[in-house]
Amino acid sequence: MTDHDIADVFAKAHSYERARQAREAGFYPYFLPLESNEGSEAVYQGRHILMFGSNNYLGLTTHPKVREAAAKAVREMGTSCTGSRFLNGTLEMHLELERRLADFVGKDRALVFSTGMQTNLGTVSALVGRNDTVFLDKDDHASIVDAARLGWGKIKRFRHNDVADLERQLGDTPEDRGRLVVVDGLYSMEGDLAPLPELIEVCRRYGARLMVDDAHGMGVMGGGRGTAAHFGVTEQTDLIMSTFSKSFASLGGFVAGDEEVIDFVQHHARALIFSASIPPPNAAAALAALEIMRSEPERIERVQQNGERWRSGLQALGFDTGHSVSPIVPVIVGDDMVTFGMWRMLLDEGVYTNPVIAPATPPGRQLLRTSCMATHTAEQIDRALEAFEKVGKLANLI
Repeated sequence: MTDHDIADVFAKAHSYERARQAREAGFYPYFLPLESNEGSEAVYQGRHILMFGSNNYLGLTTHPKVREAAAKAVREMGTSCTGSRFLNGTLEMHLELERRLADFVGKDRALVFSTGMQTNLGTVSALVGRNDTVFLDKDDHASIVDAARLGWGKIKRFRHNDVADLERQLGDTPEDRGRLVVVDGLYSMEGDLAPLPELIEVCRRYGARLMVDDAHGMGVMGGGRGTAAHFGVTEQTDLIMSTFSKSFASLGGFVAGDEEVIDFVQHHARALIFSASIPPPNAAAALAALEIMRSEPERIERVQQNGERWRSGLQALGFDTGHSVSPIVPVIVGDDMVTFGMWRMLLDEGVYTNPVIAPATPPGRQLLRTSCMATHTAEQIDRALEAFEKVGKLANLI
């Protein structure tokens, strides 16, 4: 066998040209290094730009109480726990955060992980065994898909928000198999909600359990308590998951549910057991953000108001905003190159957005993902709408 006959695992890397070509053409929209990000505005290449592509929905990353809580935690407890929750990495602060989160979302108990992705990976893979089936909405976040792959069970996908399709698949599943349905509460690309009341009804009919990933809904929907609270179905929702990297202005994640279920996950989730725990400043920041959500409900009202102003403004200009009912507002473009071209022109106009193409969204639904924060002013929203009007006309989209 010659060297030419031996397969090289790096061959795919050596032949990968797409990112390089995009960089050379000036249309590479990823990993942009921001010099500063103060919430509703950021600094990129020395220019102040309007931030309409963030998940900082409540604008808490720069809140004085959140900053001071993180700084105090560093001063008093250092920068890291240097161990997993399972061994030496559990702090009283973690337990306090879990108690307050469980109370906030209306569940018996919560469990804190180091990231949102690890929360899904650990929870789903711990619960779904060889004799189980996990059902995923086709628009579920990638972390849910990867979590299902890590489990030993069978995976089924149903059409986005299509309860009838889910029911058909549940009905085709043998009764001796456990069933877990996992959906996003608020979908991160198009800003629409999962029909939780209808999903719960079908799950009950077939003995399935329901887990809701509310990474984007927490702090935004239901008075801040999430999508289940928005629909008034918290008690009937078996598991509620969220991250700290959006409204909580930190890094980490949690899952909340019945005491026995969370205890099982705590002792079987490899993503928890074999990862260092969330550092003190991150836990302290999340605790402070949670307290602000309770004490400053006007922030949650304001992000909804800003989302409505932004969404209705885009619609009035003639843009297709899909089925959004939240501060996450997509601008449907439908073509890769037009999407990237509009992203580039908007950035030149001083507005930061996120271009999204397949596989993150179905072909024909390529879009610019935009989002509002509670800290956006009416003047900032109107300035961004002016930029969208100019660019939309240049792109022949409106």
